[in-house]
Amino acid sequence: MTARFRVEPEAAAELERAAVWYERQRVTLGAEFLEAVDDALAFVARWPHTGGFAPHVPRELNVRRVPVRRFPYHVVYLDHQGLTRILAFAHDRRSPGYWQSRA
Repeated sequence: MTARFRVEPEAAAELERAAVWYERQRVTLGAEFLEAVDDALAFVARWPHTGGFAPHVPRELNVRRVPVRRFPYHVVYLDHQGLTRILAFAHDRRSPGYWQSRA
């Protein structure tokens, strides 16, 4: 079964800003970041219920997150009836929980 993703517009903008920032730090680093995000999304697609619960969010909302390898980011998502909503590509040290209103 292939997971269907819906990336919230705010999350898409976050991802783009982060990739551009990394690319400015070093040529190809932005692409490496996007590849690591793709790996995290592939993990979510295969095992959507194994991501850890997002901190400070009621568990009954079932908001989960998985880390992005090598980078201080998590993919924050909500899986419901085969549709996975990507709520945020959240930096681990900036404004924790800013995305909670998207759930």
